Amino acid sequence: MIGAVTEVLSATDFRAPIDDRWFDDYVVGETYEYGKLALAADDIVEFGRQYDPQRLHTDPAWAATGPFGGLIASGWQTAGLMMRMYCSHYISAVASLASPGVDELRWPAPLRPDESVRLRTTVLESRLSRSKPDRGIVRTGIAVLTDDDRAVLTGIAMNMVAVRPGS
Repeated sequence: MIGAVTEVLSATDFRAPIDDRWFDDYVVGETYEYGKLALAADDIVEFGRQYDPQRLHTDPAWAATGPFGGLIASGWQTAGLMMRMYCSHYISAVASLASPGVDELRWPAPLRPDESVRLRTTVLESRLSRSKPDRGIVRTGIAVLTDDDRAVLTGIAMNMVAVRPGS
């Protein structure tokens, strides 16, 4: 992976640092961007051979004649890049309890070798649990974007997040 250290790219970030971020810090409508990461061709081929052994991910010569005109990353590898940025910057290091899943996960365009990507997050919903008042559900719009704003992954992530102790 190229550029394994990522940073805040948006003009603003959460007021609370990731190690003191709680449910009430996720404000509906807030958007943040983080990045950047890229995959070398060798990273794509290695991942493909291990986890998604389709020729468009494992065989550069075949991929050049294939439907995308070149080697592309597995969507699952792209999801791994998203998760790296999501965990490094967005989801709380102290209050994240689990995730029931990601809705509407899509790969609208392929990710190619050496393309830089960033993560854009938008808080879509933040509601307290009716049955467990010590936590809430946060729904987040996620998009992994290339430098030319082409989306290579989109979805809606759901996370259970603890409320701030004593609140």
